[in-house]
Amino acid sequence: MEPITHLLTGACLARTGFNRKTAYATLAMTLAAEAPDLDFLWSLRGPAAGLQHHRGLTHTLLGAPLVALAVTAAVWLLVWISDRSLLRGRRKRRFSPPARWILIWLFAWIAVLSHIFLDWANNYGVRPFFPFNPRWYSLDLVYIFEPVLFALLLLALVIPAILGMADREIGARPTAFRGRGWAIAALILACALWGLRWGEHRNALRLARNTRFGNEPAIRIAAEPYPINPFHWFVVVETADYYQTGSVDTWRDEVATGENDVVFKPPVTAAVAAAKDSRLGRAYLDWAALPVVADLGPADLTAAGSQAPNPKDSVVEFRDLRFAYSTPLTEILGSGGGEPPLAARVFVTPDNTIDGIEMNGRVRKASDWR
Repeated sequence: MEPITHLLTGACLARTGFNRKTAYATLAMTLAAEAPDLDFLWSLRGPAAGLQHHRGLTHTLLGAPLVALAVTAAVWLLVWISDRSLLRGRRKRRFSPPARWILIWLFAWIAVLSHIFLDWANNYGVRPFFPFNPRWYSLDLVYIFEPVLFALLLLALVIPAILGMADREIGARPTAFRGRGWAIAALILACALWGLRWGEHRNALRLARNTRFGNEPAIRIAAEPYPINPFHWFVVVETADYYQTGSVDTWRDEVATGENDVVFKPPVTAAVAAAKDSRLGRAYLDWAALPVVADLGPADLTAAGSQAPNPKDSVVEFRDLRFAYSTPLTEILGSGGGEPPLAARVFVTPDNTIDGIEMNGRVRKASDWR
């Protein structure tokens, strides 16, 4: 559903007034708002390449004008093909304002930047300054998919369309550029949603800092969002030896933790060291903010090792505790079977060489990606 949110954002942006400046503005901005996710094609080379390059150059400030230029070229090509088809059929195109391609490129650029902003606002993050600065940035304000934002943008496009059909039924004069007010209202409400979540995120961190978590001092505290409810947050407190997890209700100013909410940092075995040095391991640790890397033991003794190339391989699991909590979307984003989303496994042979990798149910033998 996240790609649809980006498409809806581009369409709403276009309807705020950009579509009055040039033809094809809505088409270009809608496509450009999702275009950065074309980097998913890297996943065709396997989960390691997909993770390494996801939200890479196409999600950067440097790449944004280039992505917008590619979208503009694609729209120009579609228009050229359409015009050729009309000429062959000896039909004339209905009157439309002229296409101003420089404006289309600039508007597409704005739509690409909207994609980067939306990804920055969630708890997966982006690398906007890559390749000069490879650091990941995330505001942690919304979950990877936020249903409230999705509903706002969808209604802003659907309601004017329904009203337009009603006008045609009663024979009313058609309205040009219908839906501008709805689009502006939806984007204002979206900004209000981000503002509310920004304030509640700060409040969740404040409550966590003022709560005693065990006997060890906190090294880092993170607050991760739940979908829909802006007052419910998943909190992770890192210490030298363990992670303490819990939940925060900022509406009631309550912090809840339990004995089972402690995740001890696993020992670094030889298999873990080898897995961390693998291609998938390096990409995962570069991205993960709160990584837990554990040697689960031989595959034939581990339920998680069913995909291992050899039953004697050690299964090394990578998890990011930013996504270690259950939401209605967990099963959709995860690999099934109640497993956490965005987890990965590296299968290590007894002599500590990489035998294969797995992420989100996709398995690759080492011979396929070395």
